[in-house]
Amino acid sequence: MQSTNMQPLTGKELEYIVDSISNEELLLKQCTATAASIQHPAIQQACLQFARTHENHLNLLSNAIQQHQQLAPMQPQQ
Repeated sequence: MQSTNMQPLTGKELEYIVDSISNEELLLKQCTATAASIQHPAIQQACLQFARTHENHLNLLSNAIQQHQQLAPMQPQQ
């Protein structure tokens, strides 16, 4: 569902999203690496589920930026 009243992201909002993307990428890598090194099947499955959750968050954040990209000014604001 798209809103017809979307406003461009502010600089601060963009910073928050970029920081969140970095955090989600790190958490995804950590969960994946932990799952690969764990022998206990239940803990491994939990780590893989966490990794999928962080991957979903990463996709949502990336989609938010893409949806607002058309609204962004062509030149950076000073």
